[in-house]
Amino acid sequence: MQTFVSAGAPDKGSANIKTQPETQVPAELSTWLVRVADARDKQAFTRLFQFFAPKIKRFGIKQLGNEAQAHELVQETMSNVWRKAHLYDGDKGAATTWVYTVMRNAAFDMLRRVKAKAEMNLGDDIWPLEQAQVQSEEEPLHFADHLMEKQMLAYVDSLPEAQRAVVKGVYYQELSQEQLAQQFGVPIGTIKSRLRLALAKLKQQMGDQQHD
Repeated sequence: MQTFVSAGAPDKGSANIKTQPETQVPAELSTWLVRVADARDKQAFTRLFQFFAPKIKRFGIKQLGNEAQAHELVQETMSNVWRKAHLYDGDKGAATTWVYTVMRNAAFDMLRRVKAKAEMNLGDDIWPLEQAQVQSEEEPLHFADHLMEKQMLAYVDSLPEAQRAVVKGVYYQELSQEQLAQQFGVPIGTIKSRLRLALAKLKQQMGDQQHD
C-alpha cells in the first residue's frame, strides 16, 4: 500500500466523528476527485488528503480504538481514493459521501482482519486439552482401523456435538480439516483442537473398556 503524508496540520476540532459533510466543505472536492481520476493530479490529491485525513483519523480512533490503527485507516482510505477515484460519479452523490463510503469499507476490512487474527490466535485454546494426553499428528491413525466397529460408533455418538461432527467429518465423510473449518465457519485451529479433544476422550473410553 502506498503511504501518503498530509501536507497540512491535523484538524483539532471536536472528537465526535461525523460521516456527513461538515461545515466549510470546499466546493472543489468533486473537481479534485475528477482531477485525480483523469490526470493523477498530486496537488488535487494533497488537497483531498488535507481535508479528509483529520476526519478519517477521528473516525478511526473511535471505531478501532487506538491512534496507530486510525493512522492505518487514513492511509488505507486515501490509498483507495487514489486508486479508485475513477469510480466516483458526481451525478450520483457528493464527494464527501463517496470518500466516507470508501472509509467505512476500509474500516470494516480492518475490523475483519483483526477479528480473524484474534480467532486464529485463540483457536487452539478454545477447547482445553492437556497436550500430553495425545500426539496430535499420530493419534488419528490409532483410531482409523476401529471407527467402523459398533462400539466405536457408540463412543463417537456420545461425544459433544461439535467434537462428534469433526470426527465424523474427518473419518466418515473423508473431509479435510480445512473443508470442515470452512463448513462450520471456524478457524482451522479450532477444528484441530476439537479433533484432539475428541480423540483423547475416545482413547479414554477405549481404555476404560479394556479395564472392565
